[in-house]
Amino acid sequence: MKINPRTESEVFSQLAKLCASPGYIHAIAFFCFRDNTIGFANEMVDKDILKQYSPEHLIRTEISTLIGLACKDKFDIQLPNPKITQKYIDETESLLNELHQSMMQPTIDKILNSSKNASNPFSNGAALREPIFYSGDAAYHFQYRDLSLQKYKNDNTWFKTNKGYSIQQAHSIISAISRIQNQKINDTLNNMIYNHPDQWTFLPAYKFTVNEITAESREDKLTVKSFITSFVANKNVCTSEFTSINDFNPLIAYPLIQLSENEYLLFQNYSLMEAFYETPFYWFIEDKSYKDIAQKNRGVFTEDFSKEILQRVFGENHVFTNVNIYNKKNRVGEIDVLAIFAHRAIIVQAKSKKLTIEARKGNDNYLRDDFKKAVQDAYDQAFHCATFLNNKDYSLIDSNGIELDIKREFKAIYPFCVTSDHYPSLSFQARQFLKCQATNSIMLPFVMDVFSLDVLCEILRSPLHFLSYVNRRVHYGDKILSNNELAILSYHIKNNLWVDVDDTLMVLDDDFSAAIDLAMLARRDNVPGKTTPEGILTKYQDTFFGRLINQIDKIDDSGIIDFGFLLLELSGDTIEELNNGISILLELYKRDNKHHDFSLVIKDGSTGITIHCNNDDMSRALPELEKHCMYRKYIEKAKSWFGLCINPPDSQIKLVVGFDYKWEHSNEMDDILFNSKT
Repeated sequence: MKINPRTESEVFSQLAKLCASPGYIHAIAFFCFRDNTIGFANEMVDKDILKQYSPEHLIRTEISTLIGLACKDKFDIQLPNPKITQKYIDETESLLNELHQSMMQPTIDKILNSSKNASNPFSNGAALREPIFYSGDAAYHFQYRDLSLQKYKNDNTWFKTNKGYSIQQAHSIISAISRIQNQKINDTLNNMIYNHPDQWTFLPAYKFTVNEITAESREDKLTVKSFITSFVANKNVCTSEFTSINDFNPLIAYPLIQLSENEYLLFQNYSLMEAFYETPFYWFIEDKSYKDIAQKNRGVFTEDFSKEILQRVFGENHVFTNVNIYNKKNRVGEIDVLAIFAHRAIIVQAKSKKLTIEARKGNDNYLRDDFKKAVQDAYDQAFHCATFLNNKDYSLIDSNGIELDIKREFKAIYPFCVTSDHYPSLSFQARQFLKCQATNSIMLPFVMDVFSLDVLCEILRSPLHFLSYVNRRVHYGDKILSNNELAILSYHIKNNLWVDVDDTLMVLDDDFSAAIDLAMLARRDNVPGKTTPEGILTKYQDTFFGRLINQIDKIDDSGIIDFGFLLLELSGDTIEELNNGISILLELYKRDNKHHDFSLVIKDGSTGITIHCNNDDMSRALPELEKHCMYRKYIEKAKSWFGLCINPPDSQIKLVVGFDYKWEHSNEMDDILFNSKT
């Protein structure tokens, strides 16, 4: 006889009871060590990070739930017998698994019982509760820690006046807590060698005192105490209603637990960095005299940060903020951030909208309203502005009131919808709710938060690599399914993102992001490891192909960027063929000092490349290359064709040409190519 599964509320109630057990926090400490700590020897590698994505591990939101439930009442820190602790661990994992299944069950039932013509089962709020809760981390801990400096730089006076510390001091204290906990984790492991197994516990690794932080941070004791106090959950808050998995969990916003006058407990330093980034929003709301100023500062942060990180890629002269669009004297639109390069434009529309508690609970109206304010409105504004970019009847005026002197024949315009805060399951919600369109020049939108944009601009620092990835990412759109935008980027870096758009759905799990995780840890948190994942950015760097990419990746020319797009889409076999062909040309020239060339037909004959190798001056080299490309394009009946002329002594590019137009029969070309007398 089949036993009916328990309801979510029944499972949650039992989990809450378990978390209130004597000494349960030692089980929490074990989960924090096992599932949040990355162990490595001399240098961190991908496989060290991949362990964190084990399906047996708890995700951070699950651990935060355990902490919140354990803190609803006064907890007992006495160390239980090891068998009791193991029992807590086993029961917790079993209940969390059952809880996950109970959250998914209504949607599974709906899918199983629906007809082929039924509506999308994930288009309602109730079905999105599970992906929202299990969406994983939105940002790296160091992003929360470091971006807070910029996010709150205009609020620094308020912090000093109302909280007793500056943003810089808060950053210093948070960093000190993190360093101390990392050291204590190692010390706790070493001490276990000398302790009896009955005394094994990871809890000491997560305790700290005010004096320890004062010494490590070199901030004064009063400042440290003020900071710590502002992130300790009030006892009244701790005992408030936390009766379901989507209720407000105060231990996320206030993750520090006070044990005594000067001793505190922090299970996840990630949570403190996240709280540093997120919680002040609620402090500002309570200050009626300041909340409007704070809201304005939030908007400024998102725009300024987006501008600064896009300048890493395109340079200061190619990125503009607060661009107003005018039709004579009438303003018809405003672009938060505009980046232009090689007849491409990126329009960033930024929003500072959080996902409300009611939306997290699956309230469909709240969920759709939140999404509209966070993403749909941003996209609508971006698309509206994009429609004017190629129309010279409309002027573009920058934040200084000066009209932009730029070329207005944009081949592709990319709308970016960027949120300033963690918006759970953002890509999944965009897939379900976003209403968008595309034209010949306006591409489909790229939806992300500031953290993803930060990583994208950090890893893909050249305009060519950046635009090539963005072009493919938005082109494939719904053909890629992933909760984690970084997993898609990481797959691209390692494997060169390519999807057969006709019939393929690519599904990427979160663990695909391991390579990017390692690179960002190495770059931003000084972890010993590779700063650039092995793949498209490294594989051919010492070959002619790699040198070719390096020569063209920052050239502000539409035709050359088109050629670069083509090169970056080549398969490994074709790249090897290109490298070998170039080597042969250079060797032949070295023997006889004469012109040599070869051509490649690629992408099922829709395009191709012709390579010329000679020492001719430009007046001869250019027309010869153009003529050869036009002839090959016609012979192959290709839509496009590119030509490259290299200088033999140094293998440098002398010129690049491109032809992109529909193939049509020509009697004149037939006579030249097929009817000429020899």
